[in-house]
Amino acid sequence: MKRKIALGATLVLLVLCGTATALRLGAGDLIIEADGGFAPKALPKTHNAPISAYGGGKLSTISGELPPILEKLDFKVDRHGALDTTGLPFCTQRQLVATDVAAARRACEDAIVGKGFGRVVVKLPEQDRITASTGLTAFNGPKVGGNDTIIVHAHLDVPAPSTVIVPIVIERIHDGVYGYHAEVNIPKLVNGFGHPVSGRLKFDRKWTYKGKTHSYLNARCETGRLQVRVEFTLQETFLVGTFFRPCTVRK
Repeated sequence: MKRKIALGATLVLLVLCGTATALRLGAGDLIIEADGGFAPKALPKTHNAPISAYGGGKLSTISGELPPILEKLDFKVDRHGALDTTGLPFCTQRQLVATDVAAARRACEDAIVGKGFGRVVVKLPEQDRITASTGLTAFNGPKVGGNDTIIVHAHLDVPAPSTVIVPIVIERIHDGVYGYHAEVNIPKLVNGFGHPVSGRLKFDRKWTYKGKTHSYLNARCETGRLQVRVEFTLQETFLVGTFFRPCTVRK
């Protein structure tokens, strides 16, 4: 049975340079550090405006041992915003099969909505640890049941070339301050011997359709802040944390 860690004193919100907050969660030997944010901070109060956003995290342990394998991320995102995919091309999983990072980006260049990087530590039986890095690419995917989707692509070369494709459905919900939900199921990497230890993505896609400029991400400052709730599911452990980001009303 997975342990559910009630945050209370376990959740620590750190203020960095007065403008950014980072999330630090602890459970026994495990440490999860995550951050995220958006720009610009000054937004309209009653209607959405274009923004860019980033998010990332790192898994480590106090002892230096490998952290348990991350299995799922579950996001609930502030309702004071919206995705816009009007006229934006989409990419399918079939187009990304057996591609490295460069080939995937060429295959679906017009559908890219975000880029970043990831790092995995591979520990095969009776072998030393191997660290593998990959570029991460988020593509606009085809709608599923009327919902927008994202396809995240990665490629590992250790111990042998392998392509990782993660489809994500972005659901509209009505849950207090939250208006969107996304569940990210992380596939087993390197036959279960790969431990994801860090990753980061930035979403900043803008494009023009029928003479009008569009932004993939949009938001407004109705309550003075935007927030995102994240659940981390790992082997034997389940943790929850919330990001709070301040915004100001644009005059």
